[in-house]
Amino acid sequence: MDISVVIPIYNEEANIATLHNRVKGVLEGMKVSYELIFINDGSHDRSLNLLLELAAHDPQVGYIDLSRNFGHQIAVTAGLDVAKGNAVVIIDADLQDPPELIPGLYEKLQTGFEVVYAKRRSRQGESVAKKFTARLFYRLLASITHISIPVDTGDFRIISRKVVEGLKLMPEQNKFLRGQISWIGYRQTFVEYDRAERAGGETGYTYRKMIRLALDGITGFSDAPLKAATLGGFVVSGVAFLVMLYTLYSRFVTHDYQPGWASLMISILFLGGVQLIAVGIIGEYIARLSANVRQRPLYLVSNTNIVS
Repeated sequence: MDISVVIPIYNEEANIATLHNRVKGVLEGMKVSYELIFINDGSHDRSLNLLLELAAHDPQVGYIDLSRNFGHQIAVTAGLDVAKGNAVVIIDADLQDPPELIPGLYEKLQTGFEVVYAKRRSRQGESVAKKFTARLFYRLLASITHISIPVDTGDFRIISRKVVEGLKLMPEQNKFLRGQISWIGYRQTFVEYDRAERAGGETGYTYRKMIRLALDGITGFSDAPLKAATLGGFVVSGVAFLVMLYTLYSRFVTHDYQPGWASLMISILFLGGVQLIAVGIIGEYIARLSANVRQRPLYLVSNTNIVS
């Protein structure tokens, strides 16, 4: 098998048929052996029925129906676990990432690279707020992590069999595949493209899910928040010490001392706020440790036509 294409599906009934035709047309033109792996991640619309119809008429189509919605990163992981291709393409179903870019990605992979990711030159059809937060997140993550995670990229990329096998050795619960692929290393490069608008339907990636993904990326590949909490503790302690010196000076030297509750309440609230922030940051890391210690399976499969 030359190429496997992994496609996570969550309420994408409006795009599945067009996506299948475009991807299949591109791969047929490349004259390679291929398979299409659709992962239904707990969709509530007709996505699963459409996948069953495709699988019944196209022998190159494989599907995995997960028992519930496990999230985008886990759905992609489920596809990678069964992919047989020497090269694996990861692409979303909303058609914002053009399947026509696959030949260019594959051509670069053939020159000796193990990872070729698609880098966004522009993002059409997205709000200013989403563009700003995405740009801010990528640059913040790049500045605080100890690995080089490429900016302005999503999960749309092609990876070699060597990288797929490396990902299988990383079973942590809170997946952030972009970071994991960067952590694996090997030779990596990119191809630039202009990201189109969503072809149909509504995005399943809400701000809540994006924040959760950002937390997974930061806590999975950086201890900077913990260091910031420690540094904040020292800073607050220093400020409190200076306030104490000022209070003693006012009381015993200048005698310009007015007792009152305002300064006391401000100090208590400020210190309490810093402590809660620090505890919250530590809690995020402990929660992720707890999830991995339980060693629950990443996902459960309800039905599939793929034979391992």
